[in-house]
Amino acid sequence: MRRLSLWLPVLIYMLVIFGLSAQSNPLPEVTAHVWDKLLHTSEYGGLAVLLVRALRGEGLSWGVVIALATVIASLYGMSDEIHQSFVPGRDAAVGDWVADTTGGLIGSLVARRAASWMTQRRCVQPAVGDRVEPASGEPKLPPPR
Repeated sequence: MRRLSLWLPVLIYMLVIFGLSAQSNPLPEVTAHVWDKLLHTSEYGGLAVLLVRALRGEGLSWGVVIALATVIASLYGMSDEIHQSFVPGRDAAVGDWVADTTGGLIGSLVARRAASWMTQRRCVQPAVGDRVEPASGEPKLPPPR
């Protein structure tokens, strides 16, 4: 059940991306006013945030999580561009894939920074192995769960 709660949001988000990509002109009222690359960057940044949440929940280290989330978002962006090449009125664009990959990296780094900020403010419990800075300034590991 825990794994489902980690990965179901990722799957649903990917399905939404796929559904929007299958349309010839999705959300015309948005795409008419917002730069295409910004939409791609935001869309895949959101995917990366969910991937970071799921991968970190699996107990992976931060370095591995950021790298994997970025690579998975990039590969999904590439597959999405290929998918769009089969949709009438759409085409595959390398620039869109670069924006997807950039969004994946930005989303991963923002999620990492947000997690660090929330842990420092004690909004969330630190993950096992994360270093916590007590008020005295002496680093210590959090107590085992």
